[in-house]
Amino acid sequence: MRAFLADHPETVQALALIKKRQVTSGFANSTFNSLNAFRFVAAAGASVPVRWSTVPVQPVAADSAEPSAAGDKNDLFDDLIAQIAQHPQQWRLIMTIGQADDPTNDATLPWPGGRQQIDACTITIDEASSEDSGRCTAVNYDPLVLPSGIEPSDDPLLSTRSAVYARSFTLRAEKKNEKPPSAVTTQEVQAGGKS
Repeated sequence: MRAFLADHPETVQALALIKKRQVTSGFANSTFNSLNAFRFVAAAGASVPVRWSTVPVQPVAADSAEPSAAGDKNDLFDDLIAQIAQHPQQWRLIMTIGQADDPTNDATLPWPGGRQQIDACTITIDEASSEDSGRCTAVNYDPLVLPSGIEPSDDPLLSTRSAVYARSFTLRAEKKNEKPPSAVTTQEVQAGGKS
C-alpha cells in the first residue's frame, strides 16, 4: 500500500478529505457530494463549472460506531426504509458554482471554500421499494446522459464511468434471469425495514 500511495499522491489527498468527513448515523442524515464537476451552459453559450451536494433536511446525528444489535448487514437500509415509512425524508440540492480557475479535471481536488452556493430544490423520498420489484435495474446511470444546458467537464472519469456503467448495464441485461435476489427484499420493504 505504501508503494501505491507514494506513486499516487492524488489518492493520499483524497483519503485525507475522506477522513475529514462527518460520519453520520445513517443514509437519511448524510450529505452526498457529486464526484465530478459539470458545466452549466446558458442559452448564449457562457458556461460555469458546477458541483452539487444533497444536504439532509433531517437533523444530523453522529455515528455511534456501535454495530447493529443483530449484526445485520442491511441495518442502514432497514433504518432508511423505516424512516421513510414514518415520514418522507428530504435533502436540499445545493449547487456550488465554481470559478474559471477551479479544477474540473480531477475529482480528488476540492474547490476553495466560499464559492457561491445555490439552494436549487428539495429532493423528497416518500416511498421505498426493493430493487427486485423496482425499475432501477433497467436504468443505466450514465453520467454523460445530460439534459440540455448541462455539459460534461474535462474530467476523464466521466467517460470512464460512462463506459463502465454501460458495460455493467449490458451484463445485467444479459443475465436478467440469473440475478440473485436483492439484499433488500420486497418483504423487508413491506415490513418497514425489518430484516
